[in-house]
Amino acid sequence: MKVRSFTVYDIYKRNATLFKQRVAIQSENEKVTFGELFDRANRVAGWLKGKGIRKGDRIAVLAKNDPQFFPLLGGIAATGAIMVPINFRLSPEEIGYNLTNTEPAMIVVDPDFEKVISDLRPSSTFLKTFVTFGTGGENYTPFSSLLKGEPVAPVEIEGDDPFIIMHTAAVQGKPRGAMISHHNLVFCTIQNIALMGLTSEDSYLNILPLFHIAGMFGALVMMHVGGRNVMISKFDPKLAGKMIDQEKISLIGEFPPILLQILDEQAKGECTLISLKNVLGIDMQETIKRFESLGVGQYWLVYGQTETMGLTSVCSNREKAGCAGKPGPLVNIKIVDEFDKEVETGKVGEILVQGPLVFLGYWGEEELSKHTFREGWHHTGDSGRLDEEGYLWFAGRKAEKELIKPGGENVYPVEVEKVILEHTSVQEVSVIGVPDPKFGEGIKAVCVLKPNAKLSEKELIDFVAGKIARYKKPGYVQFVDGLPKKQDGSIDRPKVKELYGK
Repeated sequence: MKVRSFTVYDIYKRNATLFKQRVAIQSENEKVTFGELFDRANRVAGWLKGKGIRKGDRIAVLAKNDPQFFPLLGGIAATGAIMVPINFRLSPEEIGYNLTNTEPAMIVVDPDFEKVISDLRPSSTFLKTFVTFGTGGENYTPFSSLLKGEPVAPVEIEGDDPFIIMHTAAVQGKPRGAMISHHNLVFCTIQNIALMGLTSEDSYLNILPLFHIAGMFGALVMMHVGGRNVMISKFDPKLAGKMIDQEKISLIGEFPPILLQILDEQAKGECTLISLKNVLGIDMQETIKRFESLGVGQYWLVYGQTETMGLTSVCSNREKAGCAGKPGPLVNIKIVDEFDKEVETGKVGEILVQGPLVFLGYWGEEELSKHTFREGWHHTGDSGRLDEEGYLWFAGRKAEKELIKPGGENVYPVEVEKVILEHTSVQEVSVIGVPDPKFGEGIKAVCVLKPNAKLSEKELIDFVAGKIARYKKPGYVQFVDGLPKKQDGSIDRPKVKELYGK
């Protein structure tokens, strides 16, 4: 290890000394101490080394939240390999793209996805080793075998080495793999431990999926501070409320409608939420105020992307309700116009970010990465403004990066439009984000049908759901005679939103 590096593996090693007997990971079936977790991570590293995994090799993970994720993460960190977490809600075709894009030598799945990967084997010849969190069989090695490996010393890695490749939403119909370094994650955890005043007495309930930057961050920030990660495999509001009370959970991350559903359980008397000091996420003010009225904790407003560790600006909602936080202690933010010139305070422009939270670049996309990092700043493609006190206010996305966020997921309209246009009855389409009472933002497809064509809303929604991840399908469909156009003949998306977005 280089003299100024501190990696994710070092978090495991440090905790094994400082918090050896404290519970690190708790699930329905067992409790694992930090000492045990470090030992398991080293055993996984030994097994990986025996299978020929070397520094820089990719290891894909397609699984729901599982406690075995943590020894796997530590083992990958020790070998210098790169984890590729894959969204299990994607379609088989989309999963296949993520694999082909990164060419992992190994994949770890849970039993629910063994068949999906088996079906993709003919087109994924780069995959040599198959591991399951299940019992094994049919060419899958059970993960329990990895825990029997012979512990090995870690390879020499640097903090700026890539550790995670996390695919972002499909701008222009093509997902991009954001390369995240050890230092990206470490600096992000340090920043938010300080901001929220977290200690080893805190505990985090893993509601958000670990394939998502928000879910991975939440788990790592709690691990770094020496707190307890409590696992549930699938979100259920009644169970979540019960676990918050029973395990004295002090921190959760959430996207709509998670908090609202938990609050509904509290209102029924199913839970008190009395231990819940911190909730971190994005939600509607009505829901946030309802949580604050309980008088038990505070809601932390955030702005961020996968490319900036998900938490670029953060502040308590009580500081300035409705904003997108204020730049973190390790973050520079500025707002620029279309010529990358800084605008006056209060004016809307593109949000630019600088600092150790900014990712390394896009996997295999050197020119795109250079363009994104031009002038020494990460160009987010998002619009916003900074007020007189330095708080950030989100103002939407630039046209080329128009994004819809149903329940915290990222969906680019162009990706959905591309699928809709595959339907033989559709002539033109514009996909826009609209207010949604459950998910905060919903997906609406405004379509023009071909002459004499007939198509129902349900038929179109089902068609899209059969092609891409179901969370990307439209929740709303409207058929119109024509779409507004610009002078160059292209669809005028802002006008479509003005006409049909309410």
